[in-house]
Amino acid sequence: MSELKSEDFYKRLKIQLEETTIWPSNYLYKFIVLTDPDKIKRIHQIFDNTGAVIDLKKSKNGKYTSVSITVNIKNPDGVIQKYKEVSIIEGVISL
Repeated sequence: MSELKSEDFYKRLKIQLEETTIWPSNYLYKFIVLTDPDKIKRIHQIFDNTGAVIDLKKSKNGKYTSVSITVNIKNPDGVIQKYKEVSIIEGVISL
């Protein structure tokens, strides 16, 4: 059931991206993750060799890390593909 919901989400996102953006374009991803070096490393690996600019910022108590990634993407499908790749990392929240 939740898988269908996520597919609906991605379909809506694709339509929105097609209507509001000229492609290729820079896209800003924002993720929140528990401050776990392995999880942060896995996010970095997903965007390796893409020319992405990655900014990390820890929360006040250091429990969470905000990961902001700006990268040039060819089309809405490329945006969605990266979201799906990151979504398999347990505990990552996409904003």
